[in-house]
Amino acid sequence: MIRHATIKLLVCMTAALGPLSSLTIPAFAASPIEVAQAGTIELIEVRGAQRVDPGTVRSYMVIQEGDPFDPRRIDRSLKSLFATGLFADIALRREGSTLVVDVVENPVINRIAFEGNFTFEDETLQTEVSLRPRVIYTRTKVQDDVKRVLTLYRQSGLFAVAVEPKIIQLEQNRVDLVFEITEGDETAIKSIRVIGNKEFSDSRLREVIQTKESAWWRFFSTDDVYDPDRINLDRELLRRFYLTNGYADFKVTSAVAELTPDRKDFFITFSVEEGERYKFGDIEVDARLKDLNSDQLKGDIEVEPGDWYSAEDIEKTIDLLTESVGTFGNAFVEVRPRINRDRDAKTINVTYVINEGPRVFVERINIAGNIRTLDKVIRREFQLVEGDAFNASKLRRSRTRIRNLGFFEKVDIEQVPGTAPDRTVINATVEEKPTGQVSLGAGFSSSVGILGDVQLRETNFLGRGQDVKLQLQVAAEASQIDFSFTEPYFLDKDLRVGFDLFHFTRDLQDTSSFDISRTGGSLRAGYDITEQFSESWRYTIRQTTIDSVDTDASTLVQAQQGDSLLSEVGHIFAYDRRDQRIKPTSGYLLRLATDFAGLGGDLQHLRNVLDGATYYSPRDQWIFSLTGKAGYIAGIGKDVLLSERFFVGGDNVRGFATSGLGPRDTATGDALGGNYMYAGSLALKFPSGLPEEFGVSGRIFTDIGSSWDLSPVNATTADSKSLRMGIGTGISWDSPFGPLGVDFAYPVLKEDYDEEEFVRINFGARF
Repeated sequence: MIRHATIKLLVCMTAALGPLSSLTIPAFAASPIEVAQAGTIELIEVRGAQRVDPGTVRSYMVIQEGDPFDPRRIDRSLKSLFATGLFADIALRREGSTLVVDVVENPVINRIAFEGNFTFEDETLQTEVSLRPRVIYTRTKVQDDVKRVLTLYRQSGLFAVAVEPKIIQLEQNRVDLVFEITEGDETAIKSIRVIGNKEFSDSRLREVIQTKESAWWRFFSTDDVYDPDRINLDRELLRRFYLTNGYADFKVTSAVAELTPDRKDFFITFSVEEGERYKFGDIEVDARLKDLNSDQLKGDIEVEPGDWYSAEDIEKTIDLLTESVGTFGNAFVEVRPRINRDRDAKTINVTYVINEGPRVFVERINIAGNIRTLDKVIRREFQLVEGDAFNASKLRRSRTRIRNLGFFEKVDIEQVPGTAPDRTVINATVEEKPTGQVSLGAGFSSSVGILGDVQLRETNFLGRGQDVKLQLQVAAEASQIDFSFTEPYFLDKDLRVGFDLFHFTRDLQDTSSFDISRTGGSLRAGYDITEQFSESWRYTIRQTTIDSVDTDASTLVQAQQGDSLLSEVGHIFAYDRRDQRIKPTSGYLLRLATDFAGLGGDLQHLRNVLDGATYYSPRDQWIFSLTGKAGYIAGIGKDVLLSERFFVGGDNVRGFATSGLGPRDTATGDALGGNYMYAGSLALKFPSGLPEEFGVSGRIFTDIGSSWDLSPVNATTADSKSLRMGIGTGISWDSPFGPLGVDFAYPVLKEDYDEEEFVRINFGARF
């Protein structure tokens, strides 16, 4: 009885409520008796549809004709229709046995316009938004597009930007969508602070990170624009910097960017914990492969106990050990460093554990993204080929070699599973960049005076990786034209082959009372024996002309007037362990060059030159360098020609003029050159105190050198092999217009007939 009364009451309430008239249908649970008494839908009538066919509307609904009036299914149909994005408003109601669906269609976009945008062109903004003409307008999509436009502006440093979408109603339910943009002022980075740093100053750490404080001279850079992604990169750069300098416990606890209330400036604060600075303790090798002696591998470790700890050195050692173990026939190798901190002694003991790695082979190497560059140019830089045992160290070196080509803006290499568990596929994706160069140059040198040059160069000629260069230089006291071509992989071998054609003139009236010109060409070939050891050969044929000899010149100079033909074979051994070839900070270089002239021509001599350099950084940005050069030339059956002798002074021994020391005719002051020479320099480069991005550094130096042994001689010839020395200081500036160097030097050891030079300037620019 009670249940029957409840059902009757619900039926009466349903009759009193009448037809459905709400946008939201209650989803209560109806009993079978209630559903049966609600009736059956005989017709679904769609009203208000203009573009959308009524049948399409019904197809989106969960409930259909012949179904009972089930509130739950009607509610789901309502949600399904709204989810299509076709309608701005929907109402479902009951009229007898008919379910009426009233819809208001969303308008169609006729045109999209942008107003108030000055930083970005309309085309740029159009690619950023997702809406397009003839697409259904919805508020959700418009708000998403507003967010995209705001993100674009904020990445460019405009955080005060405001974007307001407006619609203009048109006939036939169409609208024009207009984004009204108020850009506001650019939001600058007012200050970058570091909290928690003790060993390195804020100014030094600001040089490490990529984000910079706003300044007037950064009008060509966007590094002073706030970018959250760049802040994440800065955190990683700080971590790498500290780990490289021995701070193994370092971490960035937070990086906070605060926007001022007026939305004009950002204040960025990095909170760091430096921790203690560690040195390397015991360094061991634990080789767990059969027939592999750990002691054999210790020689491949370049760091020693007592050196400051560096995560970068550990990575280098892993690569060296992997390569060395591979030479013993172990293709599948895994080298893992086991780190043990001794916090009391502030040392880190490292054991390199060498195990057999997973037996995985390279199934395939895929290359994508290269439009102009031939596949083989990229493929030949890989240290792995299809069928090789996979080696992670060789894969890292392959990526580095491809990047060092200089042909690509971006190089991504990933390893993915192959068709079998023991197979892997390497995918290399590159993004090409322009490799042609047209440069104009201007400058000044104490040696040749005011100079200018034009250079045309293509380092990836026809996409083959070939280097073609044409250079023309004109100076007050010199001129030169040079054409060169280099094929880096001759006959698909790791063999660099090329040729040079040149014409050179030089006015030496101030130093030796004559002019000299050289015209000729050379063929060259070089190859790498190891990654550090290289060998090259060169054949040169050259005609030299000495003319315009002053009537008051030395008799030894006058006797040299005329033409001579040189036919010479040259050979160079080079061993390079520098950390980088441009601006090295550690490592050393040794090079031995031997030239033999006498295969035809007028000249017969043998020349040997040994030069080297070593670099050491006692602390961050301080670099000691020791460079030296020594050589001799011996005539074979005849005296050495004046133009082939060694002239010392100027750039190689500062404090002395160009060709300012060595054999000289004291009556005329003409430099005559010597058959022996040496020159060396001990220098310390140090920071100037200005921000590193200025590119200004200072140096102090001591230069030594000498040149001697002249044959033939005359009564007024002065020739001494005594040591000459100059001391001084200088400054270098990597200016936007080119490198500028100024040195002030004073000769402390010299001969009376030597020519001095207290200030030396070198300035050049390319643009």
